[in-house]
Amino acid sequence: MPSELSAYVSDPTPGRGALRPARSWLHSDAPSLSLNGAWRFRLSPTASVAQDFAAEEFDDHAWESIPVPSHWVLEGDGAHGRPIYTNIQFPFPIDPPHVPDENPTGDYRRHFALPADWSDAERIVLRFDGVESLFRVWVNGVDIGSAGGSRLAHEFDVTRAVRPGDNVVAVRVHQWSAASYVEDQDQWWLPGIFRDVTLTARPLGGIEDVWLRTGFHDGRGRVEAEITAEASAFPVTLRIPELGVEQVWATAADVAPVDAGEVEPWSAERPRLYDATVSTAAESIALRVGFRTVEIRGDRFLVNGRRVVFHGVNRHEAHPVRGRVFDEEHAREDLARMKRFNVNAIRTSHYPPHPRLLDLADELGFWVVLECDLETHGFEKLGWVGNPSDDPAWREAYLDRIRRTVERDKNHPSIVIWSLGNESGTGSNLAAMSAWVHARDAERPVHYEGDYTGEYTDVYSRMYASVPETERIGTDGTDTPLLNCTPAQSTRQRAKPFLLCEYAHAMGNGPGALDQYEALVHEHPRLHGGFVWEWRDHGILATAPDGTAYQAYGGDFGEVVHDGNFVMDGMLLSDDVPTPSLYEFKAVVQPVRFVFDGDKVAVTNLRHSADTSDLRFRWRVEHDGTPVDAGDLEVPVVAAGESGRVSLPPVPVAPEGETWLTIDAVLATAAPWAPQGHVVATVQSDRSPHIPVPAVRHRTGWRPDTGTLTLGAAEFVDGRLVSLAGRAVTGPRLELFRAPTDNDESPSDGVEESDASVPGVSNAELWRRDGLDRLTARRVSVELPHGKADALRTLDKVSAANSALFVMVESVWSLEAGELELRVEIEPSRGWSTVWPRIGIRFDLPDGGAPVDGAEWFGLGPSESYPDSLRAARTGRFSSGIDDLSVDYARPQETGHRSGLRRLTLTSTGAKVFRVEALPDTHGRRPGFTLSRHTPQELARAGHPYELPASTTSRLTIDAAQHGLGSRSCGPDVRPEFALRPEARTIRLRITAG
Repeated sequence: MPSELSAYVSDPTPGRGALRPARSWLHSDAPSLSLNGAWRFRLSPTASVAQDFAAEEFDDHAWESIPVPSHWVLEGDGAHGRPIYTNIQFPFPIDPPHVPDENPTGDYRRHFALPADWSDAERIVLRFDGVESLFRVWVNGVDIGSAGGSRLAHEFDVTRAVRPGDNVVAVRVHQWSAASYVEDQDQWWLPGIFRDVTLTARPLGGIEDVWLRTGFHDGRGRVEAEITAEASAFPVTLRIPELGVEQVWATAADVAPVDAGEVEPWSAERPRLYDATVSTAAESIALRVGFRTVEIRGDRFLVNGRRVVFHGVNRHEAHPVRGRVFDEEHAREDLARMKRFNVNAIRTSHYPPHPRLLDLADELGFWVVLECDLETHGFEKLGWVGNPSDDPAWREAYLDRIRRTVERDKNHPSIVIWSLGNESGTGSNLAAMSAWVHARDAERPVHYEGDYTGEYTDVYSRMYASVPETERIGTDGTDTPLLNCTPAQSTRQRAKPFLLCEYAHAMGNGPGALDQYEALVHEHPRLHGGFVWEWRDHGILATAPDGTAYQAYGGDFGEVVHDGNFVMDGMLLSDDVPTPSLYEFKAVVQPVRFVFDGDKVAVTNLRHSADTSDLRFRWRVEHDGTPVDAGDLEVPVVAAGESGRVSLPPVPVAPEGETWLTIDAVLATAAPWAPQGHVVATVQSDRSPHIPVPAVRHRTGWRPDTGTLTLGAAEFVDGRLVSLAGRAVTGPRLELFRAPTDNDESPSDGVEESDASVPGVSNAELWRRDGLDRLTARRVSVELPHGKADALRTLDKVSAANSALFVMVESVWSLEAGELELRVEIEPSRGWSTVWPRIGIRFDLPDGGAPVDGAEWFGLGPSESYPDSLRAARTGRFSSGIDDLSVDYARPQETGHRSGLRRLTLTSTGAKVFRVEALPDTHGRRPGFTLSRHTPQELARAGHPYELPASTTSRLTIDAAQHGLGSRSCGPDVRPEFALRPEARTIRLRITAG
């Protein structure tokens, strides 16, 4: 027989004693008392400790103090256990609904004084907004109840337990419970009371719940109010002062629809809100309402009659110090940053966020897919055997979760779709959840990606569909069935709006091909965009043995099972630093499109509802990156979805250089999320005349020779470069390896065969197999030309141990019109069967007392760029210190490549060391460069930045080509057109002293 405690912890039902039905999170003027702050705390290794701690007279002075809200594993420097990260795995045996006896249990106690004027309250309610995972509550020793559902609100009636003056509340929190089986989200397991705890006095005649459904039709607003009052006999008043609405009903039962007259609609671009109150004589509720109508018409998802395109992100609640504890100032800035990077939508993966976040989403303007606190992903390992999603014993738990989700957040205009949860297989319980939502809220559609055949959801949703598959979904009449669908089911799904609830896995350096997905959205109206996985990395701030702070990931806390750095997969680093992928996203989804046609430019407004009256258009002309002219471009106001053609200003053209015209669309005035002048969209046009590339002078009559040689700024000994511009240097050496990105390191499971150009695309394991990380060279010859010693030719055969594959590298140094030129011809042998990560040459520059510590360049910038991630790059002049050229990814990897190089000057403490001019090859292709303190091999060996060795050498790599980035860490591989096949390449450089 299981013990009472074991049965309680393993009970799949949602607890007992919590008030039902759940209700909205409301801004009320009824008295309330926050119980946030310092609580007494005791952590036990199991759930079986005695329960006498709940008694009033219990002496807790020996306990520690802990803040509420918080996670106990993030408090006390590891004394309270440590975080655990898993993606799919359960960190305990899969034995549903049971959990181990080794179940960390936190006991909390605090005193509070009940205000004297609360004696008139009809009820006293104790509210918990978030506790992980199962908790039980006592007040003054009275057992109040228990609840599960970590990211959901639970309220308890404590009227009979409280008293005037001093009171004691005690809470027992178990880290593991039956609820843990349905909370297997891809995130840290972080137990504790991590959201607000509040005591409220519910007045006689107060308002229990409010739902204002505010529709928009033909320019007019309509309010359908649902009001539940503590005593239905009292009058209820609805006021929207700005609209002149003041409607009084004799009782809550008499509430009827109200015509609000002419209104401005709410949208994510124009988040127009109206202040409203719902009141009785005893209580007033303040709301901010937005008028909008959500509908599906055919295969279109519409808000206010217009198609929505989601340029969204999946957002977890994550902070490197607080974990999931909410901080409004940080959250507001987080959302403002999203707006600045053209993010217009949020999927609340995979649970309801702190309710205040949705107030901010209403205010700042986002389309929100609000997701239920549900994921059972660990059952996938078992072929979904035992999955709670189809087990009747879990039915009430599933229904309770969706009820609490919808009821808490139903008043928010930003929420346009309800989502049942994530990666929980499929089954009758999910279908029951969907049926409940449809009955409760007929307007907003239901989403769940795991309903592949569309049995109970309203939109067709997929994760990580490749570009070709996404195109097939958007196309009518294809004979190819959709994933896991019969032809009939495929037809049904194609008749619905499609969205990518997750795509473009932004783990480490990547993803690539964002622009290809965006192009499909504009080609196929059924496709409604999607949500990048994900917004930010989930690093937890930790300290290395040497005292260095770093962002920790799975395995850094000694977890028994974990999923490594898979938790570091955002476009924003854990410390709020945007990655290059976020700049790429901004450029790809920018809401204004420009198309040049001679002396005119077509300006298209891609927004949902906002015209361009909030934008100003500026132009500038640069010659070889130097500004020469600028002004304002007069663009008439362009309505949403419309285009206009505008004449361009006269562009002065440089006769012997590059001429670039740039147009920026900027905010004409400050917005709540950005200052005046913030760049919303930008485009460049190359207006350069044709400039011939100096021809290669091919010498004949070479003769073997060794010894010392000086050619311009270069000095050689026995054919080996020893200095440039008076600085010690070695190289060039062939470099085919890059420190594998997270996409490079990942297996290719699930990637369509049609997406692979050759076997083993982006496969770091194969790169190591072929020895690309350990190449060695054999000098075949060193030669000088007959006659004048104005050139040097070396030939090297480069290969790896235990491999017959090789690359021939011919390097020719020569003086051309008084300038030092290096031409490197790279030619692979036959037999290479995988792509290469790069084709480049590397120079090592020892510090010598004054390290090479910066770069100035004319080319693409300012951020790093790769073949399938170039949209954010623009042509111009840039400068940067060596440390700022790379991105501090949580796991060191390939970083810092700048494409399209024209000229590069290396600097040392501000002084110019030497200049490199990069000439295009015969196909017009320009090289790129990377300047780093570490070699690719050193980066590849480090698991964290602090593990990189101290550097006394700067490394300059000039790449003829780089392999693309793709999204293979959880999605499609590099597209064929961006895959770097082993091939002959030429690098031509002209080098002068600084």
